[in-house]
Amino acid sequence: MLDLDILKETPFCLGQSQVNWVKDTIENMTEEQKIGQIFCPINGETDPDKIKAFIEEFNPGGVLYRPMEAEVIQNCHRAFQDNSDIPMLIAANLESGGVGIASNGTYFSRPMGVAATGDSENAYRLGYISGKEAKVVGCNWSFAPICDLDKNYMNPIMNVRTFGDNVNTVIEFVKEQLKGLDENGVAAAAKHFPGDGVDFRDQHLVSSVNSLSVEEYDESYGKIWKEVVDTGILSIMVGHILQPAYSKYFNPELKDEDILPATLSKEILQGLLRKKLGFNGVIVTDATPMVGFTAAMKRAEALPASIMAGCDMILFNKDIREDYQYIRDALSDGRLTRDRLDEAVLRILGMKAAMGLNEKQKEHTLVPAPDALSDIACPEHKEWTVKCADEAVTLVKDTQNLLPISSDKYKKIRLYYIEDRVGGGFKDGDSEITIFKELLEKEGFEVSVYDYSKPDFYEMFEAGVGYAKEKFDLAIYVACIDTASNQSVRRIDWLHIMAADAPWFVNDIPTMFISLANPYHLVDVPMVKTFINAYTPTKEVCKQVVEKIMGRSNFKGKSPIDPFCGIWGSKF
Repeated sequence: MLDLDILKETPFCLGQSQVNWVKDTIENMTEEQKIGQIFCPINGETDPDKIKAFIEEFNPGGVLYRPMEAEVIQNCHRAFQDNSDIPMLIAANLESGGVGIASNGTYFSRPMGVAATGDSENAYRLGYISGKEAKVVGCNWSFAPICDLDKNYMNPIMNVRTFGDNVNTVIEFVKEQLKGLDENGVAAAAKHFPGDGVDFRDQHLVSSVNSLSVEEYDESYGKIWKEVVDTGILSIMVGHILQPAYSKYFNPELKDEDILPATLSKEILQGLLRKKLGFNGVIVTDATPMVGFTAAMKRAEALPASIMAGCDMILFNKDIREDYQYIRDALSDGRLTRDRLDEAVLRILGMKAAMGLNEKQKEHTLVPAPDALSDIACPEHKEWTVKCADEAVTLVKDTQNLLPISSDKYKKIRLYYIEDRVGGGFKDGDSEITIFKELLEKEGFEVSVYDYSKPDFYEMFEAGVGYAKEKFDLAIYVACIDTASNQSVRRIDWLHIMAADAPWFVNDIPTMFISLANPYHLVDVPMVKTFINAYTPTKEVCKQVVEKIMGRSNFKGKSPIDPFCGIWGSKF
């Protein structure tokens, strides 16, 4: 029996006609269509005929595309909506701007860069730009904002993706980001409940642990999530993260070995999120191909178990046909009840009605016309991006009084690019970060770039200080070791032969370190006495860094975290 009353409550707040649409839709759905509604697969198909065939076979409730050119992605979204009987949730990871769905969109800033400005208006602009550029390509669901706290500098996945480690800052900036999204009709799925950033591990690779006590949780993550729920947010994304204290709080008989990640935990989903925090909206899993999910139990058991525990929607697939069959099998043998499936579909359709998707479907306005693409990377968004970059760049320390620099004093500069060299990072000549060389040469410096492809073995094994001083007057390290999945640490990986690119000369030649991502590199270079955090690897940020080290612009950013990592010697 459908409990339609939940649709009249927050966050849905549906009128009777909307409730009737949900009721009539469910009553006319086949079981196969209901199964489709609880899945949000990832897709990369651009052929409209193949998209139509995909819809006919799977009838998914939502879909996510990785970023493509705006015109291409808009056409893909249009094909999905045109071929779906029930309007779809079209999702994107809108964490840093419109670039989360349109590859030619605005890369505004990483959230930590926004927080470093100290101005929550920039968080609103992050949400607004993301929402506006998503809307024009037909995207209506944001897997953001990120509500996590960056409590552990060793965590490899969170740091610059968060607004920092201060509870009140995270609350304020998340709420402003939500406003910007909402003004553009883009629903948010805040993440990663119950909260990432305590563990030093990545839930992509292992079920990670939020190890706070009930009291510690209530004063930190609990405060954040209560504020988020009270905004009337329609959906929340749950991580593959254990919260042992609350699992045992709601089930004192639970054995340690039986504690499950939140995506599979009725204690966390029904006890903490639904009951204590009062969330009535749609609960979506984080990506189910993650090891944090798959390691908990057999996939055939985990998918239906996540729905029975309280999740309403399953994000991403391994073998999509296999995953659908797992749900069919669980319905057949009772591991997943039809009442629970209906409740999940009820909330999903309730969310779609609350977003007005059913009305937009009638009006054929789910995906805007091509001329709306003029909003992608428009001048206003570019102007806001430059302003945010100017306000974000943070001088962490300059204990050697190196700044400002000039070509009169330091004519010859050596640039070291510290990057992710395996599976990503800089590419020859096409990375925006390589504009540092061009910018510095325009200032009159002679710039040489350390050549990792052809190491100077004489310098590496035989040369000393005098040789280095002949080569350069100033060393600048530019690091872009970003937060990414499938990495166990985000530390600097010096050359394995003699650590030849490490700053062994730091006491003989002035040295500066600029991080365009991970803000914690002082853990590996505490000896460098001039250190700058810039948080976001964009052309706008690079230009602002050069303006500031040349002395033409003041450093305005304030660190949202402890960049010294509590390590002795890193402040000197």
